[in-house]
Amino acid sequence: MPQPYPKEFRDDVVRVALNRDEKTTIGQIAKDFGVHEGTIAKWLRQAEIDAGNKLGNTTDESAELRELRRRTRLLEQENEVLRRAAAYLSQANLPSKGRFYASVSSHPGPKLPKERTADVSLEAPSDLALG
Repeated sequence: MPQPYPKEFRDDVVRVALNRDEKTTIGQIAKDFGVHEGTIAKWLRQAEIDAGNKLGNTTDESAELRELRRRTRLLEQENEVLRRAAAYLSQANLPSKGRFYASVSSHPGPKLPKERTADVSLEAPSDLALG
């Protein structure tokens, strides 16, 4: 995937495109800056949304939404680790009457990255007051 253009460069291109005279086309600006016309059109649409002239997600809202989705995915992975640990520990404490209990790793479920399983501690946080 190609690297995105720097924000300052995009802002300069948008400023030039918005302040152009009637004779200058987006195609000419695109050629001058070495950017595809469609890219400039997309930047102009986003600039109108950010300015409040059009409906849509602003750049800040999109960044926040992206971060929240990343955080949700992380929390779901950590929750799955805890769920698997609870299932394993609950089976380990049951009295064995000749039954075979499958290990937690044999349960179907989403694959979790090893770094997620290493980050989750089964101990209660020390800042919680017990009692």
